[in-house]
Amino acid sequence: MTGNFSRYGAVDLSGLAASSTPSAAASGARGGAPAGSAPGGYVIDVTEATFQQDVVDRSATVPVVIDFWATWCQPCKQLSPILERLATDYAGKFLLAKIDVDENPRLSQAAGIQSIPLVVAVVRGQLVPLFQGALPEAQVRQFIDELLRLAVAQGVTGTIDPVEGEPAPVEDEEAGDPRYAEADAAIAAGDLDGAVLAFEKVLAQAPADAEAKRGLAQAKLLRRIQDVDPAQVRADAAASPDEPKVQSLAADLDVADGRMQEGFRRLIDAIRRTSGDERDALRVHLLELFEAIGSEEELVRAARRELSSALF
Repeated sequence: MTGNFSRYGAVDLSGLAASSTPSAAASGARGGAPAGSAPGGYVIDVTEATFQQDVVDRSATVPVVIDFWATWCQPCKQLSPILERLATDYAGKFLLAKIDVDENPRLSQAAGIQSIPLVVAVVRGQLVPLFQGALPEAQVRQFIDELLRLAVAQGVTGTIDPVEGEPAPVEDEEAGDPRYAEADAAIAAGDLDGAVLAFEKVLAQAPADAEAKRGLAQAKLLRRIQDVDPAQVRADAAASPDEPKVQSLAADLDVADGRMQEGFRRLIDAIRRTSGDERDALRVHLLELFEAIGSEEELVRAARRELSSALF
């Protein structure tokens, strides 16, 4: 998560575009969006079937910023509204293309995605890495400004007209539930303490509310990592593999970055090396991460089996 744009180089996108072509029919069979479909404004949803047309071809006229996201990714829910707002503010100087990594695995694999949210750009068919993680709006704006300067230097100076329709929500289908409106608003504003309190109020009225439990776990996770230096945490974790608190914080970063299996494995390995209260604290922390992701997810079920093996 660096602000140094100049260290990034353009990457030939021909392989990525080609990887999407064989899956076009499959994407249509899954009910993927048809070519040219768009959520509205200066934002479009892109699938494997539409990548060539909506991203590569358009990038000859206007820079295309790609937001790789997923419904389970809480940092994505913080970043995507910022990107959508900037797309409107810049009024057609760039097009924002949103790609759901779960619905478009070929694109994700071809792009070499290891964690999300991930934001890249395409200029004249060339892939330009931008940044990873949920950055503040001011930093995101800096990246966009540098991208536009790069585009001008490469002769891409066009603009686009807004497309029809309303922007598609980033949140999953439960996000619009009025029960969670206060918490959702707090998260969007970066008020994680407020989000925790809001979810706790919901649970005080409905202790079995699974979505509120998940939201609370996600808000607490984001609050734990809100003010940490990721590079320092990872360096500390590498230097102190037997320090439970350090490993727990590193696991939080892993999960927040979309590397759930890595985070789970980190804690399970630490559990195997510890005992007593430290071991129990690691176990509880891991269960909280399971709650944040969702117990129905296969990777969580697999990690639960590994946890049982480590404990018994």
